[in-house]
Amino acid sequence: MASRQSLRAFQAIRSLATASYRPRTWQALRFYSEAAANEAPASAPYLQHLKTDLKTAMRAKDAPRLAVLRAILSENLNASKTKTPIRTDPQLVIQIMKMKRSTEDTAAEAKKVGRDDLAEKELEQAKILEEYIVKSKLEVLGEEQLRPMIKEEIELSIAEGGQAKTLMADVIKRIKVATEDKVVENKILAPLVKELINERNKQN
Repeated sequence: MASRQSLRAFQAIRSLATASYRPRTWQALRFYSEAAANEAPASAPYLQHLKTDLKTAMRAKDAPRLAVLRAILSENLNASKTKTPIRTDPQLVIQIMKMKRSTEDTAAEAKKVGRDDLAEKELEQAKILEEYIVKSKLEVLGEEQLRPMIKEEIELSIAEGGQAKTLMADVIKRIKVATEDKVVENKILAPLVKELINERNKQN
């Protein structure tokens, strides 16, 4: 009885933990084929490397890698049909990073309910996702690298007549232009810009 309850609890947790992307990717990946990959509109250059790896994984019958690559390509294809298509390598890498975090979260929840077998599979997929983040050879900027850049752009924006109401948006725009060839996540950038603007206001 306890075992069945644990399993039901895990299934509920997994559903919540993976809602961010899996209903559109991991469940859809079974319908994703090599033909669909070739039909996808041109986007991030790095995507072509993933498509090549997909063919290699198919020939090698590498199921874990095949599942991961199909998920990435399916997510990219879905995004291409929205107002925010993935068109650059940094955007593609951010997508992969989000998938990796979601997979790791699912693995952690699986371990909590004693499903080490599922946790192991999720961690294997997370490892493959990390591999593709590294292979992109793009620099991922965190808070430590962004702080001095943001402080500088705040001062420049103010010096050029930036108004308080539009300062945050202007600084974010400036940072994105300056880091267009690097990986910068909005979930890190926006709160950090707000924090440093508030910090400056308190000092003046």
